[in-house]
Amino acid sequence: MGEVGVNMGFWELISQATLLVQLIMGLLLAASILSWIIILQRRVILSGAERDLGDFEQAFKERDSLESLFVALSRKKSRSSTGMAWVFEAGMREFHRQAARGKTDPERLVEVGRREMRLAQMNELERLESGLPWLATIGSVSPYVGLFGTVWGIMNSFRALGNVESATISLVAPGIAEALIATAMGLFAAIPAVIAYNRFAHRVGNLEIRYQAYREECVTLLSEHAHSDFELGG
Repeated sequence: MGEVGVNMGFWELISQATLLVQLIMGLLLAASILSWIIILQRRVILSGAERDLGDFEQAFKERDSLESLFVALSRKKSRSSTGMAWVFEAGMREFHRQAARGKTDPERLVEVGRREMRLAQMNELERLESGLPWLATIGSVSPYVGLFGTVWGIMNSFRALGNVESATISLVAPGIAEALIATAMGLFAAIPAVIAYNRFAHRVGNLEIRYQAYREECVTLLSEHAHSDFELGG
């Protein structure tokens, strides 16, 4: 009987764990699954954003003018409303909309374009960062949840020792084992989430810096374009 208690299998330990520890393990398993879903989604989305930015950079370098760049990007029907191209197009569309309404003040037109680009960039960064707070939460909370299960399992082992006259390893092994499993599951959920969060946050930060640089460059060129049109009109 003692050998059976010591040689219990992994799944048998889980099935015979206390209800609270089982709930903790289930919660940690769900957190781990959720984190991996977010990790895979963010990887696809960030890779797409970096690829789109590379395409925009190439088009920006090869442009003849802002207008030609705007027309070229607008004709790409397959492009979704994301990325630096979307940020640029948002500013240019509003610039043209205000100009079509008879607004002729170049400073006003440029400010409108700058505002729309800034709003579009904020929306794009919010899209890229979606899910990252969940990774941060899972990475920081999971070890403590697992530790709670560990403490509870060890507590049950000591409680079992208090009800017998002679202690044996077979008596305390199941409780200690389930406690260590809870700790392992907490780390299993936390470690990938922390690594992924740090990596993805770094990639989003790099994209934000590059978006900011191109946005400012576009605003500068838009200002030159607006003032030249104003002088020609005058």
